[in-house]
Amino acid sequence: MARKPRILVVDDEHTMRDFLTASMAARYQIRTARDGRDAMEELRKHPVDLVLSDVRMPGGDGLALLAAIQSELSEPPIVVMMTAFGTIKEAVEATKCGAVDYLTKPFGLDQLEHTLQRAFELRELRDENRSLRTSLKAQRDQHGLLGVSRAMNALREKIEMIADSRGTVLLTGESGTGKEVAARAIHNAGSRRDGPFIRLNCAAIPETLLEGELFGHERGAFTGAVQARPGKFALADGGSLLLDEISEMPLNMQVKLLRVIQEREFTRLGARETTRCDVRIIATSNRNLPEEIRNGRFREDLYFRLNVIPLRLEPLREHKEDIPVLVGHFVRMFSAENGKPLLQVTDAAMRSLLAHDWPGNVRQLQNVIERAVILSTSRELGPAQLDLHEEMNHTAATPALREDLTIREMEQELILRKLRQTAGNRTQAATELGISVRTLRNKLHLYQQRGLTIPG
Repeated sequence: MARKPRILVVDDEHTMRDFLTASMAARYQIRTARDGRDAMEELRKHPVDLVLSDVRMPGGDGLALLAAIQSELSEPPIVVMMTAFGTIKEAVEATKCGAVDYLTKPFGLDQLEHTLQRAFELRELRDENRSLRTSLKAQRDQHGLLGVSRAMNALREKIEMIADSRGTVLLTGESGTGKEVAARAIHNAGSRRDGPFIRLNCAAIPETLLEGELFGHERGAFTGAVQARPGKFALADGGSLLLDEISEMPLNMQVKLLRVIQEREFTRLGARETTRCDVRIIATSNRNLPEEIRNGRFREDLYFRLNVIPLRLEPLREHKEDIPVLVGHFVRMFSAENGKPLLQVTDAAMRSLLAHDWPGNVRQLQNVIERAVILSTSRELGPAQLDLHEEMNHTAATPALREDLTIREMEQELILRKLRQTAGNRTQAATELGISVRTLRNKLHLYQQRGLTIPG
């Protein structure tokens, strides 16, 4: 059975104390005090949820009591003032100083109950905001890594151990597991936290531009280089450089990257002298790099240089106990971003979320919650709003390819379908198709030349 809310009634008139006690005893736990000093003694012994206090009392008035409650109690209760008509000004002043409401004597029981219910709703909102601030602080303390599972606790411990080292870090795991979040956590946890954190997606930069992006160029180094430009290594000096999807880096660039890691220096395009750099390199890959080495797509010597500190992020299906934490975080975040009231996830919805396998991992969960919050028309998120049935069956609902297609046409149709299924996420689409992002990008460029519309 739920605990009755606790109320302290403070009034110098014993008839008023007796009346309020008798009126509220069925719904609340009632204690009484004669004045402000008596009330503070009572509160130090017996904490309550709400104080219902008269404004004017001979032994310590309500305003003094309000000030004492706020300054002396670590968890102050909410305060509602009672006032006669001639002291309304003082009651209004009390609300400016922290009281949540006031009642003008004489008042009816319906008015009293309405005011108390509104006050408790405000208390609930205040507690919710405090909980949210605590949650956000905990998130900052954990450098953005949310979760209570053994896998997440082990990851946080490992990050704290390696944060101040200079060793290169290789983050591996399936697409959507949060490798960039982990990379930022490594940067933020260590002595380089005040330095820059620079990210380069190796799959998103065409091969002809990648060297300039990494090392920068001098004016006139090539056609169109009208002014000198620093590269990612120069921008990351004193901080960290995240090389996202390192497996997509061309072999010729892998050689040059290896030299920078070994020598701690690089040469801008068009320059003669080398530039020293103090950069902590963090690389990510959702591919099996030893297999890429065996297939001749990745250099073994670079792998050993990157793999000084290996960290693997587990797929979400392996630590489902973190789903409620993640869902709560995403609901709060997207409710705030979209100007919606804080939505409540029903038990049925949470059971559906826990039952799902999440092939797209945390990123997929985040997308599902964002969509549900945006489309929600009530204060609750239920299974219908999550639409997980569609998530689980979108591939099964895809019609079969026509038998009269050529191999080239089949390949094109498969690639475009996969892009639609992944909402334009090229990294995820490439992974599920079993090709590199570079290959996918080249295919899409060819399709655009044919006049096709590319999903996403």
